[in-house]
Amino acid sequence: MELIQNFIFLLFLVTGGYFAFKNFSNIRKNILLGKDEKREGNFKNMVLMALGQKKMFDRPIPAFLHLFIYVGFLVVNLEMIEIMVDGLFGTHRFLSLFLGNFYAILISIFELFAVAVLLSCIAFFARRHFLKLPRFQSKDLEGFAKRDADTILYVEIVLMLAFLSMNMADAELQKLAFGHYSNMGFFVVSNNLSFLYSGLNANTLVYIERISWWLHIVGVLLFLNYLPFSKHLHIMLSFPNTYYANNKVYGEMKNMLEVTKEVKSMLNLPISDAESEAIAGKFGAKDVNDLSWKNLLDAYSCSECGRCTSQCPANLTGKLLSPRKIMMSTRDRMEDIAKNNHKMDDGKTLLGNYISHEELLACTSCNACADACPININPLEIITELKRFKIMEESAAPQSWNMMFSNIETSFSPWKFSPSDRFNWAKENENPA
Repeated sequence: MELIQNFIFLLFLVTGGYFAFKNFSNIRKNILLGKDEKREGNFKNMVLMALGQKKMFDRPIPAFLHLFIYVGFLVVNLEMIEIMVDGLFGTHRFLSLFLGNFYAILISIFELFAVAVLLSCIAFFARRHFLKLPRFQSKDLEGFAKRDADTILYVEIVLMLAFLSMNMADAELQKLAFGHYSNMGFFVVSNNLSFLYSGLNANTLVYIERISWWLHIVGVLLFLNYLPFSKHLHIMLSFPNTYYANNKVYGEMKNMLEVTKEVKSMLNLPISDAESEAIAGKFGAKDVNDLSWKNLLDAYSCSECGRCTSQCPANLTGKLLSPRKIMMSTRDRMEDIAKNNHKMDDGKTLLGNYISHEELLACTSCNACADACPININPLEIITELKRFKIMEESAAPQSWNMMFSNIETSFSPWKFSPSDRFNWAKENENPA
């Protein structure tokens, strides 16, 4: 019987690992649809933003709740190492053989974090459904996005309860000295709650312990396979995303080398090697393959927290633009391409079918969205590339913009003033009364 259980466990592990590898490979293919772009890594930024969650603490209450879930989930799942060894070789709490009395202390730490995760998940659920924070009630989150957020909370709650239930049943079995359930010390949470299982016979306790054990491992494997389709993919991708983040001053737009080359040629200015190699092609972006791989990594790293949208002046004044929706739409487009065997010939494009002209026009390029993001996602880069395509490829700029472009070309400023009259306003104030 034990060999059959070990085989079933191995089957679950291999199957879950295979599908997880396949799903993550699809995401990698989607990200590589983007154009190549050289990015220098910044390890310090990754440690501060992804590991230290520095920008999360702009809002302390959700920051601490998120930290409890983040650290607690990682710490509790260190127990997975022991579970996998026990499942493969038929042992029971094999780490106790090496750690001795320290084992009970370690499990107690895990349990305290499990309780912290439980309470934080309940608090986040309340923020969404009872306090109804505005950024979680947006149209952006209708449908799957809203269900996804709740699903993850439910899964984390079930996983933590399964872990505690397993330990509680184990604690009662240790008291009964039943089978291989020998005394391993005092588990600070489960031993205090094991009275909930007191009075049950040994066989029932074994069933509870085994069901909880299987629920925890199968739940983690299912979570791992759900992750590629969820906003919680940021658990993994926030690290490379912050490592390759653009740490230049916000507002510095990326110049197109082919345009710079032409302008410098007309002005007889020296041209760099990179500019000389630039070949004029498509200006801006119409679809995801026109964006850079980093833009696409940004889209997959987005946790849909809505901090960008909550800081967007255009959105706050009732305009259609939502930076969060820009990232979600980019990810949706990549997912649809993946369903089409990573082929682009489905008659759709990011610009037009997923992101509208009205959304782009509402953006003032203020960078509030980029500044607000806890993991250095920059929706403005995508918006700018789509705008460039509309203006430079389709000549679809609004009339007011075309007038501004014309003024810049002829008068060197957005306003239709002669350059010689530019400082007339200052002359009026040379001799104040």
